[in-house]
Order: sequence, then structure tokens, then C-alpha cells
Amino acid sequence: MIGAGLLAKKAVERGLKVKPYVKTSMAPGSRVVVEYLRKSNLLPYLEKLGFHVVGFGCTTCIGNSGPLPKDIEEEIVKRNLYVASVLSGNRNFEGRIHPLVKWNFLTSPPLVVAYAIAGRVNWDPYREPLDSEVYLEDIWPSSKEIQEYIEKYLDSEDFKKEYSKVFEGDEIWKKLEVNKGEIYEWDSKSTYIREPPFFLDFKLEKEEIKDIKGAYVLLLLGDRITTDHISPAGPITKDSPAALYLKSMGVDPSEFNTYGARRGNHEVMLRGAFTNPRLKNFLVDREGGWTIFIPTGEIMSVYDAAMMYKERGIPLIILAGKQYGAGSSRDWAAKATALLGIKAVIAESFERIHRSNLVGMGVLPLQFEEGENYRKLGLKGFEVYDIEGIAEGISPRKKVKVKAKREKEEIEFKVTVRLDNWVEVDYYKNGGIMNMVLREIIKKKRK
Repeated sequence: MIGAGLLAKKAVERGLKVKPYVKTSMAPGSRVVVEYLRKSNLLPYLEKLGFHVVGFGCTTCIGNSGPLPKDIEEEIVKRNLYVASVLSGNRNFEGRIHPLVKWNFLTSPPLVVAYAIAGRVNWDPYREPLDSEVYLEDIWPSSKEIQEYIEKYLDSEDFKKEYSKVFEGDEIWKKLEVNKGEIYEWDSKSTYIREPPFFLDFKLEKEEIKDIKGAYVLLLLGDRITTDHISPAGPITKDSPAALYLKSMGVDPSEFNTYGARRGNHEVMLRGAFTNPRLKNFLVDREGGWTIFIPTGEIMSVYDAAMMYKERGIPLIILAGKQYGAGSSRDWAAKATALLGIKAVIAESFERIHRSNLVGMGVLPLQFEEGENYRKLGLKGFEVYDIEGIAEGISPRKKVKVKAKREKEEIEFKVTVRLDNWVEVDYYKNGGIMNMVLREIIKKKRK
């Protein structure tokens, strides 16, 4: 960050400016960063280029740096532009930084400032100038300069001062009125924290597992579907199912906030599942959170279709390609999948943590045989699926049979049950890890 500040200082002194169509912001991981930038008098130069502090910690990299200017948003939508961000955070999945930003490039803080001045991501920092006369090498701070500033302005006392009272909170936090009982009291009017439905139909004795019969495909997906595709963390867009819910609860659009901020409300997270604007469901000819309700052929939101299937008692599955569930280990990617009524995900391969999370929520991960996928098998996603061999007993990596039925044809193939050990088998038999843990707690207390 010292390097970014020094580069900004030299850029301002050379008369360089950030392009007017570039949105800039700064979100340090620590408040100490602002302190040493202020003491070194580098902060004003960053601010001169538009890099004002918008928050600390998880902001830009999780879509919390605010909206784009309205006229720029309108231009992106109108012309279907592929626009990009350059950031020094640690995440760059599609649609994560902003729903309309398709590309996200990770780089160092000084280069973030440089690209903001250049105004385009296809700028060559080695050969092209930042303007007609100034090249990057002209304003790039040396290692010696950076070290001198660090030694002069970085003080361990700043860390002690900032973090010695970190758990006390500010005056606003201290004035919050809370009930101090041992059991949390749910507020039915809250749109941030609501009682989750995971234990509403809880039974002390686990039920026998069954074969999955008569399932429909909710989503037909490609390779490398990330947890950001499955459960976005960024802004809640104004016409999304989650937005409609919040409006019905009296929330003004200016207060929609992000999915990450409202992750304590399952009603929001459930409606946000698979609404990433870059998600491509091959059942329909459009991007975003859309699917087809197969019984009627009507195109609708993933959430609306899932609820209609649930009303009819129809189980759901997902067909996907390689590396399903890549990216962040986001718990809601598995929770929302389960709440939508999805009983199984059949993919070519799974990302390790998300596969484990699916098992933990009672969703069965199934893997195509080596060299097979839904395309090679001729599956279109409009078939009716039976998954057989579960009820007779399940074991780690057991092979089970899938029958995909459509008019005048039945396609049969084997898949591997991706329950990789007996502990995971137990989770699945209990309908998920939460059910299993609760059963064990209750039974121990009754002894």
C-alpha cells in the first residue's frame, strides 16, 4: 500500500488523472493502513485519484464497494459490453465484484492505481505510456523508496492502539438494545436474521434413505461452476426474486444491500441461489438465474420453478461438468441447493470442499464414469430421472444406476456415489450433518 501511495504521489505530481469512466475505491484490510498512509502524507494523493476509503476488510472483493454510476450501468446493459475490474483483492470470480462486471483481474495495489490511470485492461505497461509522455517506469517507486517509508512511518504502536479495543465496538454498537437471555428470540419482522427452516420437520429417529424417483433437471450446467455462480455474495439486483421478497417486507431498494450482508435470512439466500448474472443454464437461451419449468415449458426464475416443483412433490437434480463448486468454500452454496429441493448433483468432477458441504446438507453428489458426461450420453436435461441403488444400502463410492427417460427412449448409465467415507455415509443417512449432531445431542441428554 505504501507503493500504491508513492505511485499515486508521482502520478499526481506529473499531472496524471484517472479516466472519468473508471470507478475507484480503496478498502484496506486494516485501519492501520490508513493511519500510516495519513502519517506519510500519501493518502491525499490516493484520494486525489479517487481512491477514497470505502470500508475495511471484505468490501470490493465480495461486491460491497457500491454501484457503478447510473449512466455507465445503462451503457453497459444497452450495448452488452464486456467490462472489467482490476483489483488487489483475493477473489476474481465472474460477477463477484459487480453483477455487470464480467472480467476481474488481480494485481498489486500500485498496478491497480496505474490501470485506473490507463483506463483499459489491454494497456501494455512495458511498452505503452500512461499518457502521451509518462510511462509506468517514470512513476514506479523503487524498493529503496518503499523501504524508507516503511521504516519511517510504520509503527507497531499503531497496531496496538487500533486492536487493543477491537472487541469493545463503537458507541452505536454499545447502544444496541438486545435481549440477554440464553435463547435467541427470533424477530419475524427482521429481514436480516430469521429462523432457518433446517429443523422444522426434524424427527428424532432418522428415516430410511430412498431411491430418487421421477426427478427433473432444474439446471443443466457446464464446467467450473463456482460457488459464486451458485450463491452470489454481491449486490441484490432490483428485479431479482430476493428483491421482490424484500420489497414485500417493506424494504426500500436503496436498502437491499448484498447477499453477503443478508446471509442470516434464508428467504433471501434461497431466492438468490443460481442468480449470478454470468451463470449459463443450458436449458434456456439466456444468462442469469433462469430455467424452464419442464411440465409446462414456461421459462421462469430458478427459485419460482423450484417452488412449483416442490408444490407438486417432484424431486430435482442438477447436471454439470468438471470442477463443480470451485472457488470459495461458501456454506450457502450447499444450503440453498438443499432448500431448493435438489436431491442430487451429477457432475464430471467436484471441488473438494463444496462436495463435502453438499453431503453435509443431505444432497447426494454423484460422479459420471471416467470419460462420460451428459453430452456424450446424449442427455438434454428434459428427461425424467430415476436414481436406483440407494435404498438397498449405500457405501463409500458405491456405483448406482441412473435411468433417464424421455419419449420412446431410455438412457441408462452408472455413476459413483461421492460419499467418500463412512462418516459421510452417516451424514447422508441422517439427512445432513446438522440433523445427525442434533440427534446425538438429544439422545445423550436423555440417557
